[in-house]
Amino acid sequence: MSDSVSEGKLEIKQASKEVKESENVAEKYSTMSVGKMGSDTKLGDFAAVPAFAAVTSHKPVKKQIQFADDKQEFNRFPTKTGRRSLSRSISQSSTDSYSSAASYTDSSDDEASPRDKTQINSKGSSDFCVKNIKQAEFGRREIEIAEQDMLALIALRKRAQGEKPLAGAKIVGCTHITAQTAVLIETLVALGAQCRWTACNIYSTQNEVASALSEAGVAVFAWKGESEDDFWWCIDRCVNMEDWQPNMILDDGGDLTHWVYKKYTNVFKKIRGIVEESVTGVHRLYQLSKAGKLCVPAMNVNDSVTKQKFDNLYCCRESILDGLKRTTDVMFGGKQVVICGYGEVGKGCCAALKALGAIVYITEIDPICALQACMDGFRVVKLNEVIRQVDVVITCTGNKNVVIREHLDRMKNGCIVCNMGHSNTEIDVTSLRTPELTWERVRSQVDHVIWPDGKRVVLLAEGRLLNLSCSTVPTFVLSITATTQALALIELYNAPEGRYKQDVYLLPKKMDEYVASLHLPSFDAHLTELSDEQAKYLGLNKNGPFKPNYYRY
Repeated sequence: MSDSVSEGKLEIKQASKEVKESENVAEKYSTMSVGKMGSDTKLGDFAAVPAFAAVTSHKPVKKQIQFADDKQEFNRFPTKTGRRSLSRSISQSSTDSYSSAASYTDSSDDEASPRDKTQINSKGSSDFCVKNIKQAEFGRREIEIAEQDMLALIALRKRAQGEKPLAGAKIVGCTHITAQTAVLIETLVALGAQCRWTACNIYSTQNEVASALSEAGVAVFAWKGESEDDFWWCIDRCVNMEDWQPNMILDDGGDLTHWVYKKYTNVFKKIRGIVEESVTGVHRLYQLSKAGKLCVPAMNVNDSVTKQKFDNLYCCRESILDGLKRTTDVMFGGKQVVICGYGEVGKGCCAALKALGAIVYITEIDPICALQACMDGFRVVKLNEVIRQVDVVITCTGNKNVVIREHLDRMKNGCIVCNMGHSNTEIDVTSLRTPELTWERVRSQVDHVIWPDGKRVVLLAEGRLLNLSCSTVPTFVLSITATTQALALIELYNAPEGRYKQDVYLLPKKMDEYVASLHLPSFDAHLTELSDEQAKYLGLNKNGPFKPNYYRY
């Protein structure tokens, strides 16, 4: 017995000695410093092809945009009293759209509005309005990381930098302000353009990137978490600058174009070209054109092959899973998922979820897309037929009221609801803001909407675009879109008088092929060249374009 006690005391003494030694080692290392971890193609050799009045899109948009009667939205100039009210009843295409999880800075850490601050960059300029100019160094690192996977855009920058094809261009832009967009903006500046920029969405801005751009001399007016009034104030500050008048517009969603059209008529008439990349913005342009009110040429980037087939398809195929996993931690093997819409976005989402073992249903209005879904092995249904049994509902149609209160009432407990379309109009979120329903924020961009009987529906990003709200998107894909946008701006700005009328144009096939060719070296891909005999047989130029304009990839 005594021997056991002695042994026990010895073990305790030895253990105490080891703990003390461990503490000494930890203290030693805690004081140590850690170490820091188609080359011959000319840019002007492109000519766009006139678009049909109603371009076929894989994301049908039926929303009616009013330009003449929308006085309440555009006649109300921002007032200081309304800045911080994060109203969600404003522009359906942008201000009520989505946030970016890519930003490492929290917009709520400083409640003071950037409009109430006076900030100056290192060059002594105050012609910007961002969250905190002191974050510029961190934002610069973000931009440098993005550049590593945007080699084609960088190659375009180096190739055309000597020519300065945008010398004299004054571009006002309204896009998502992310590290990838910053690479595009700085490319435009390197090619000779002067740029003023704002965000196309109140939640998508990466604050540190906006600061880096402002420090570099780009006039940026944007921060994450803007109010409705802030949003329109930022757009107005970009356009309304003494001794500076824009002659080009790069838009995403149409809000900037709409604002200039409504508020600055004389400026709008002198614009040399508009480049629009979203289905919603393109829809607005076609409405202006149809009404005979579009007095400048516009380029429809959304329906270019390099946008539809890469940004819409491959980007969504990867980012849908990123957004869902970050927000829900759900295992998708065996889950029943209904995806509304089988355009390029829908195809990408379906491929990703099917690969994880999910049981995927499709809803479609287009018989061609529906047949494609059937041939790809998916069951095409009406939403009412499966709404009670599915675990996840994803919208990606570009339409409005795809998921309404009736559907939400019939969903089972724990059903996840989210949107992959550009606008927040697809899910009728407004119908959920009623007294009998309780909203419970469980984490950033994740809400539980609770019914009186205790049923919970998991709503992601309040119906805004999931991937940029809750995760990030692949940089390489954004390089493809950004390169397309840059070339479209170069083409419109340098086009001889008379080439483009006051209409909406599709990108020329040659430009699409050039953008693709710039990205092939990243994969060490080697194109086969046609012989003279083969080119003659097919009736093609050996250097392209290789497909007619009506070809569907």
